[in-house]
Amino acid sequence: MGEETKGSDQNKVMLVIDENEYSYYALMWMLENLKESVTKSNLVIFAAQPLPNYTNVFAAPLGFARMYSPMSTTPALIESIQERNKKVLLGLLEKAKSICASRGINVETFTEAGDPKETISDAVQKYKIKLLVMGSHANRTIKRAFQGSLSNYFINNAKCPVLVVKNPE
Repeated sequence: MGEETKGSDQNKVMLVIDENEYSYYALMWMLENLKESVTKSNLVIFAAQPLPNYTNVFAAPLGFARMYSPMSTTPALIESIQERNKKVLLGLLEKAKSICASRGINVETFTEAGDPKETISDAVQKYKIKLLVMGSHANRTIKRAFQGSLSNYFINNAKCPVLVVKNPE
């Protein structure tokens, strides 16, 4: 995981995957619709591992009022959350790799911890990605209104073409 791929001068396609069904739909769509392109390119499947928040906010009921207070987490708790997240992502990457292998496509998989926008951007540059493929999280309109979507960020900021695969409803 994380080492440089061989044949770095070849075209590379990178699929971003997470535990969401939309990323698996994007994988299946890509394998069905871009099979010739994918088999001629190096396929990279990447999973960003977001860092856990270091504080949680909880509400303590006090009569009619509620008091909000930050509760700090211990380093051991943070480390255990990161390890659990990494194990989940490695399982997702293995599942995606086996799906590709069943179709005769070799892939390289890797994950990195950090802000998804930064880790994906860094991976695009590091691995000289020629096409970035992502699933669309169409049902998160409230979150998108406040934070912006990851796919929208890369459509506007990526250093390569971006293909966003929308799951049909």
